[in-house]
Amino acid sequence: MKKIQNSYKKSGVNISIANKFVDHIAKLSKKNDQKTNSSFNSNNIGAFGSVFDLSKIKIKDPVIVSCTDGVGTKVDLANKFKKFDTIGIDLVAMCVNDLIVQGAKPLFFLDYIALGKLQLKKTKSILKGILQGCKISNCKLIGGETAEMPGIYSKDKFDLAGFSVGIVSKKKILHKKNVKHGDLIFAIPSNGIHSNGYSLVRSILKKTKINNNLKKELLKPTKIYTKEILKLANHNLISSAAHITGGGLLENIARSVPNDLSVNIDLSKIKVKRIFKWLKSKNISDLEMLRTFNCGVGFCIIINKKNIKKIKKYFSKEFMPYQIGYISKGSSKLNFYNNLKW
Repeated sequence: MKKIQNSYKKSGVNISIANKFVDHIAKLSKKNDQKTNSSFNSNNIGAFGSVFDLSKIKIKDPVIVSCTDGVGTKVDLANKFKKFDTIGIDLVAMCVNDLIVQGAKPLFFLDYIALGKLQLKKTKSILKGILQGCKISNCKLIGGETAEMPGIYSKDKFDLAGFSVGIVSKKKILHKKNVKHGDLIFAIPSNGIHSNGYSLVRSILKKTKINNNLKKELLKPTKIYTKEILKLANHNLISSAAHITGGGLLENIARSVPNDLSVNIDLSKIKVKRIFKWLKSKNISDLEMLRTFNCGVGFCIIINKKNIKKIKKYFSKEFMPYQIGYISKGSSKLNFYNNLKW
């Protein structure tokens, strides 16, 4: 009796399906290049390294800015609810929203998808969201990696990571050293939970009946602030900025202010969204809410008070910035007063 030979496919890795997925990405890239009159990268998908043509970027004293991030355990809910077409937007958002904190224009994006078994329909759906996120942020998906890892991930499990590069003029970099005594802190609304705090959310869901409205709210993709923030930065209307991610309001604003200045936040001014009021009702303290979730504030900008009217013309009504605090002299880094209005 002939002994059956071992193979990569028998161990759980199907290279043929992976190649089909690469072909799918190449076709989408070529289609996108035709729309944007760019063909420099369309024939490069599947190569060992990705390329990007910088010759047409006209920026004086250019500085490259790079960011990498993931979506965290929000991917588990995407799996649970069988919805994969928006989680890629989250992935792009978590990277490009960090880039624009320094005033950098996103140039390109690469993704890393790790999974137990490569299922083309599911992976194409994830890719659809990544491409949509790149479109919103006006950057280009130029490559990535798909890793089939049986035994590390169970059949249906997957994880996402992303890497993005942006560019900014050295003189235009947003830096905390630009912040001055008397500057104002403005909140830009989130559109929901975004991509932080989902380990706590998932813990709560174990004891909660989940309806379709809640499913929709929990998987709402992270707001991408690229268009609005870059317009403000290009017009020199921002002193500094902060992307409100892990650590919530408590940690992220302080990262964008010099050590000799204090952040003063009036918590009663924050427009708390309904989803956070629901989470608060699950026996979570105010402090825990503030250090875990954005509580309705997805991004913050620190501005000179003379620019208040100028900044507002760049935002839609839904994401209109509003003042929540100010910068003062003092040794105390963070000063929070009043309470959140639940």
